[in-house]
Amino acid sequence: MEKFLLFFEHLETWQKLGWVIGCIAVGWTAEGIYPLVAHGYKKWKHARVNLIFLSTTLLINVLFGILTVGIFNWTQQNEFGLLFLFDFPIWLNLLIALMAFDLVAQYFVHFLLHKVKFMWRFHMVHHSDTEVDVTSGTRHHPGDYFFREVFSLIAALIIGAPISFYLFYRIITVFFTYSTHANITVPSWVDKTVGLLFITPNMHKFHHHFERPWTDSNYGNIFSIWDRIFGTLVIDDPKKVKYGLDVLEDSTSGNLGYQFKVPFDQSIKTDY
Repeated sequence: MEKFLLFFEHLETWQKLGWVIGCIAVGWTAEGIYPLVAHGYKKWKHARVNLIFLSTTLLINVLFGILTVGIFNWTQQNEFGLLFLFDFPIWLNLLIALMAFDLVAQYFVHFLLHKVKFMWRFHMVHHSDTEVDVTSGTRHHPGDYFFREVFSLIAALIIGAPISFYLFYRIITVFFTYSTHANITVPSWVDKTVGLLFITPNMHKFHHHFERPWTDSNYGNIFSIWDRIFGTLVIDDPKKVKYGLDVLEDSTSGNLGYQFKVPFDQSIKTDY
């Protein structure tokens, strides 16, 4: 198990980027073979906007990199965090860390991005996509992603996990981010079975419904148990979903300049 985790700790930047590109490529291919809905759009034109947002996300990752390493080094040197309170086997520590990171750095911050007005303004950009596909997983305004990175560091301080746990979690997160946004058909029996524990593409599609209260549901990224525990889970036919936001014109979805300015445009209604 130690060797397995060390593999993730020693991943090169190009390997991490390769994993991102690989997940997008697999999702893109699957969308062409088993699409959930037929989007009437130019796929590469749609992807261009979302991939530009990906470039800002990668830049923020680089900027947070030194701070992230510093925090993990500090927690390990000072034995600070919940995992230091118990003497569990490494596999159980890893599972606890994965669940804790998913709860704090995914579910909880995602909930706040919907409920705190100034945070929602940044997160609206992610929801403004009117043709959700695998590249939509990359569509985060820099402000939105900044909040996510801050909560990842908070989770790291709470948990006290080694950085190898965190890097493994990030790799798993990338897979779920792109697979759940992908415009793919998932058999109902697979969706129901896998969905008992994990977030599925069908589940996440309702999170992208254009109007509330449907939008304020299914906040999880890896585990579906948080939505089940906190009563935010919605399960229905994903083909019923209309994407986008009812407070933004659909025509602005692909307007990159407009999207970057959305959080600062006070004329846009936030429903609060």
